[in-house]
Amino acid sequence: MQRRNFLKTLGGTPLVGLAPYLKNKTIIKPARLKVGDTIGLVCPAAPAYSKEKVKILVESMEALGLKVKFGKHIWERYGYLAGRDAERAADINDFFKDTSISGIVCMHGGWGCARLLPYLDYDLIRQNPKVIIGYSDITALLLGIHSQTGLVTFHGPEGAATWNTFTVDYFKSVLMKAEATLFKNPSIIGDNLTVVKDRINTLYEGMATGRLLGGNLTVLCHLIGSNYLPDWTDAVFFCEDVDEAPYSMDRMITHLKLSGILEKIKGFVFGKCTECYPSSGEYSYGSLTLEDVWEDHIRPLKKPAFSGAMIGHISHKFTIPIGINASIDANLGTIQLSESAVV
Repeated sequence: MQRRNFLKTLGGTPLVGLAPYLKNKTIIKPARLKVGDTIGLVCPAAPAYSKEKVKILVESMEALGLKVKFGKHIWERYGYLAGRDAERAADINDFFKDTSISGIVCMHGGWGCARLLPYLDYDLIRQNPKVIIGYSDITALLLGIHSQTGLVTFHGPEGAATWNTFTVDYFKSVLMKAEATLFKNPSIIGDNLTVVKDRINTLYEGMATGRLLGGNLTVLCHLIGSNYLPDWTDAVFFCEDVDEAPYSMDRMITHLKLSGILEKIKGFVFGKCTECYPSSGEYSYGSLTLEDVWEDHIRPLKKPAFSGAMIGHISHKFTIPIGINASIDANLGTIQLSESAVV
């Protein structure tokens, strides 16, 4: 079913004619990235503060055999944003329209992507499906675009990420090799007696299969009540966050529960909560831990669930497709794609 009466008003104002997410919307897979393809670099939220980081990104893409074209406004500054909303959205619309561009990489997160959602041309995006990837605040774009078009989007490294072997291997497996990838944490013991780093914590045993949906928890929660979230029925929900105290995580997981999302899902995967310590001051006394939060809210669901996946504000990360069916094994802490995410 297509959206009707899609109009664009004059003066850089938002596009209108938005349709809510349809449960039976056809899933659209973008074309895989190939050596020689050109990536469009955009700043949909924070500006490109560091020319050196942009240069590192360009060199990293070139090492993968990809070329880079800059969005017109990546060097713009409007406070903590890379230019006005209409300008940042125009870079995204332009790259989806540009036939020389095969994929879009977001340079930074920060804040500002949700402000772009009314400005995106979803008919254009649906008719010109391409890879778009990022994490953190980019969650708003990934979920908004997927919910409105059915396009598979990708929660993974952004331009300023560390393009190490672990990250690159999953990026290539999902986006270039078109594999039905198995996502599994590293299990390096080193000189310890057991695995200490990047451990999996099984919250509720079992296996589950469903569409992968999720992203940054804070950003996602701020979209609840809008038309820019997908239908969560039978989904495998994944999320991550950074610099949030346990009480804040408790509040957001409670929000998911009260909104009915947790009731609908088939399984739950939490990645990393980087720098998520109790807040300082009197309110830190007797703080719950994240493990307590999972015990209070996730384990009682009696649905397969685990935490510790390589998803989040970390240097070594998975590239997770949004909208593709996958199976999780909460005992092993693995995610297995049921099919390729690109064609």
